Amino acid sequence: MTQDWDKTFPKSDAVNHRKVTYRNRVGIDIVADMYSPKTASADAPGAALVVGHPYGGVKEQTAGFYAQSMAERGFITLAFDASFGGESGGEPRRISSPEIFAEDFSASVDFLGVQPEVDRNRIGVIGVCGSGGFSLAAAEIDPRIKALATISMYDIGGMVREGFGKSQTEKEYRAMLEAVGEQRWAEAAGAEVKMAGGAPTEVTDDMPRIFREFHDYYHTPRGQHPRTPTSFSMTSNATMSSARPFENLGLVSPRPLLFVAGSEAESRYFSEDAYREASEPKELHIVPGATHVDLYDRASLIPWDKLQSFFTTNLAA
Repeated sequence: MTQDWDKTFPKSDAVNHRKVTYRNRVGIDIVADMYSPKTASADAPGAALVVGHPYGGVKEQTAGFYAQSMAERGFITLAFDASFGGESGGEPRRISSPEIFAEDFSASVDFLGVQPEVDRNRIGVIGVCGSGGFSLAAAEIDPRIKALATISMYDIGGMVREGFGKSQTEKEYRAMLEAVGEQRWAEAAGAEVKMAGGAPTEVTDDMPRIFREFHDYYHTPRGQHPRTPTSFSMTSNATMSSARPFENLGLVSPRPLLFVAGSEAESRYFSEDAYREASEPKELHIVPGATHVDLYDRASLIPWDKLQSFFTTNLAA
């Protein structure tokens, strides 16, 4: 766990920052960056936010940028590394588990709820990209999450099961499951762990724009970080395909949901699908001109005022 400032964004002098660790329900040590307003005090416990990073990312990128920026707006915030990646624990590395990724959000709520400067009845969540889906799954079963906003939300389970843009046939899905089974046997016999997915290292004109965006963020100085391989074990795909975070969205109500997506994002349909399945109170906020990855770090496009208003209203004392 480094104590150096190694984020992809500048450090703000307007907030306090410290590295923290805590353990999730299955015994994995989570490492996180905690940001707080200079005025934060146990004498007047305040509202707090857990911020989850995009699938395959780390807290030094988008999640940390959101956490620091929301701390500048008065919230105590926590940007964490999901289990099996970044500085957090979990073995083997780079496996993907929808249950544990959702659990990491609840473990973060555990941690914040015992901090003296935090009002445990005023804890919300921001989930970016893949963490949008995992945070929804957490909120469905954890009523301590009082308000939730997703940013450029991406349903990883649906994408693995149905393909991006729902382009995959059932026959192709079944073939993927067969391939996973064969790979499990190979690895049980000693073969090297096979990786799959992740941001492409090279781009072509015929690939969806969103994948070119992932390359631009994760493989250029804009957002690259040495602890972010972005890919996961190929055998994780079978378990990940079972994740269905939209099926029980009604359980979040009457806690409020805010879905934020760019008007030009090819992933916009994930937020629209979730919005349709959710119960009131809910809101779909479309950012004009923004693509999926624009909302990772393009400060001029991120609707800060909307986020601040949403959480100020719904995490009021």
